[in-house]
Amino acid sequence: MVRNLNHDTFLVIRYVKRRLTVLIDIDGKHEWRDCIDVPGVRLPRGYYFGTSSVTGDLSDNHDIISLKLYQLTVERTPEEEKRDREVYLPVVDNLKLPGMEAPLEPMSGLALFLIVFFSLVAIVFAIVIGVIVYNKWQDQSRKHFY
Repeated sequence: MVRNLNHDTFLVIRYVKRRLTVLIDIDGKHEWRDCIDVPGVRLPRGYYFGTSSVTGDLSDNHDIISLKLYQLTVERTPEEEKRDREVYLPVVDNLKLPGMEAPLEPMSGLALFLIVFFSLVAIVFAIVIGVIVYNKWQDQSRKHFY
C-alpha cells in the first residue's frame, strides 16, 4: 500500500495508559486512519526506541525522514505505578494469538493402539515387498547369455 507513491506516508504510534494505537496516513491527505488499537499492552520501562528502514532481502527502500518522540505525563495511582514497575517482558492482556487455542486432548488408548498396529503392519508389508523385489532383481542379475 505504500509502494511507488508520489507523496510521503506517515505513521503514528501511541502508547498511553497500557493502550497501543497505530495510525497511518498513506493517502497524503493528512487524515489519520486507524491501523491497530490494542488495549492491555504492558511494556517494560528503561528500554530504547529504535527504527530500521532495511527490509529482509533489500527489495524495498524506505527512508525514515524524521522521528518525533514525546513523553506524556500521566497521573497514576500507586497501584498502577507498582504494577507497571514489575513488568520485565512485553505482555498483552487477553491476547489470543493464532495457534494458541486450548491444547489438544491426549489420544485414547484405542486410538494409540490402532496407530501403532497399522504402523507396524505397514512396516512389515514394506519389508516383505522389499525382499520380493530384491530376490527378483537377484534372479535377473544371474541370467547371462554368453
